[in-house]
Amino acid sequence: MSLLAIKYQRGHLEILNQLVLPHKSVYEEIRGVEDGWQAIKTMKVRGAPAIAIVGSLSLAIEILPRSFSSTEELENFVTEKLQYLMKARPTAVNIMEASKHLISFVKDLSLKAKDTETVKMELIKEIEGMLAKDISDNKAIGRFGAAHVLQQVGVDKLKVLTHCNTGSLATAGYGTALGVIRSLSEQNHLDHVFCTETRPYNQGSRLTAYELVSDKIPATLVADSMVSVLMKTKGIHAVVVGADRVVANGDTANKVGTYQIAIAAKHHGVPFYIAAPSTTVDLTLEKGSDIVIEERPAEELTTVAGVRIAAPAIGCWNPAFDVTPAELITGGIVTEYGVFKPSELKMGLQEKCQ
Repeated sequence: MSLLAIKYQRGHLEILNQLVLPHKSVYEEIRGVEDGWQAIKTMKVRGAPAIAIVGSLSLAIEILPRSFSSTEELENFVTEKLQYLMKARPTAVNIMEASKHLISFVKDLSLKAKDTETVKMELIKEIEGMLAKDISDNKAIGRFGAAHVLQQVGVDKLKVLTHCNTGSLATAGYGTALGVIRSLSEQNHLDHVFCTETRPYNQGSRLTAYELVSDKIPATLVADSMVSVLMKTKGIHAVVVGADRVVANGDTANKVGTYQIAIAAKHHGVPFYIAAPSTTVDLTLEKGSDIVIEERPAEELTTVAGVRIAAPAIGCWNPAFDVTPAELITGGIVTEYGVFKPSELKMGLQEKCQ
């Protein structure tokens, strides 16, 4: 992999500041949970898997040098810090699922009456394991997704459209939707990738384009408003995007603009895929309207690189995500366990995870 968004060795964590890409590659040290929270909130790190990993690693960094008088004190400290991290960005579910798992992990270890230092180090090992698992899951997503798209479309060389950034910069490495594209490219089944600019934060033009150029994958950048005419004139074979939360009925929250791409894909008969690890699936919510949608500052709409482009005093509405209904996800939902129809996702994952 040519790009590394997270650099970690025990006791030291750095993240690639994605606010200054593609002009500069600057790694910033994360010294604890407060640094992790700020990096997530300000979107120096973004992408649902990466948010969970960086948040959890920031906790590992903070607890490593600390001593705790009891397992109860450690448990309370971990719970408080993880609950704080969950508030940084409310829509992406991965950090919440990771937090629930780690809180339960500490509680279970504490019940076994291990000494506090042992519990602490076992927790750190559990967090560190998230890095390797995410890369392994992403590569599985890439394999399953590439195979399914090829079978569904029935052509040897595919033209694929993607939205936002779902690659190495949004994960521990390889990527989810971009992992599917990488897998197609590695198998010599990729003709061309089209990526949207992804306004207003420009994750497509700043980050996805950067990854595609770095990996020498043939690609073209288009404005968000060009998607329908692109499908009409350029022969797009499939759309593959990521997700920040998938709920029980298959409705999916992803970067704002995804919903309109799915509508255009349905109209033009283009298979529409969601690619995400099972940690992004939230079976506690039944439908998309239950998802809390984060709203971002107006400045992201009214300015570019600090320069105001909008008329003064204009009102702004800036939701960071939208929800694509399950019926528009016509290709399927790609996970590390395989590809599921939205209506089969809940049962399929429950069977795989038993």
